[in-house]
Amino acid sequence: MKAKVNKDICIGCGACQAILPDVFELEDDGLATCKEENITDDNKDEVLDASDSCPTGAIEVEE
Repeated sequence: MKAKVNKDICIGCGACQAILPDVFELEDDGLATCKEENITDDNKDEVLDASDSCPTGAIEVEE
């Protein structure tokens, strides 16, 4: 499973970082990024929660 932030639609609200700061962070431009794109079994549910919580749907999760 992989996660990626689509910066074209990210608004930098920080919901993903609040849910899972080990994977998501806000960069200097104010937009989110994935610190690690490969998702483990340990954090899979939290990544899916972050994706579902994104108000613009900017987090893309691939199986």
